[in-house]
Amino acid sequence: MESNAAPADTFAAERVPLLVLGIGNILMGDEGVGVDIVRHVQGLSLPAGVSCLDGGTGGFHLLGLMQQARHVVLIDATIDAAPVGTVRRLQPRFSKDYPRTLTAHDIGLKDLLDAFYLLGDAPEVTLFAVSITPLQDMRLGLSADLAARVPAIAGRIRDEVCAVLAGSAS
Repeated sequence: MESNAAPADTFAAERVPLLVLGIGNILMGDEGVGVDIVRHVQGLSLPAGVSCLDGGTGGFHLLGLMQQARHVVLIDATIDAAPVGTVRRLQPRFSKDYPRTLTAHDIGLKDLLDAFYLLGDAPEVTLFAVSITPLQDMRLGLSADLAARVPAIAGRIRDEVCAVLAGSAS
């Protein structure tokens, strides 16, 4: 089984079974964790029909790609009181259901999600929100603590993908 990691401009007009979308700003350290995790997931053995995408800091250019999927697994950083690397699995129905503390790009992402849901025929979305510390210095790369957790989180994402495609996600 291989990953169908694809750049944004190569998606077909027909629906793909599942899109794994990592969001984050890699110039802001741990804030880029969604991107780091999706890159790690791309290297794992995945079922056919799974596309992985580095969504950067989000934006309306992702709207069409998200709508082409039957299910979207979204990975993003969140600033909350939980220890660094804590992962919450959520199944939000509207942008208001997303954590209020998604990181620096959350305004653009929430606008994107509002448009996504307003247009109708939206696929199921599963959000993996990964806790980070607030107010980090600008730097490339994750902190050592969070980087050490990426393989386990990526494995959890792979397990989710397999469960969704098998029809048994919880």
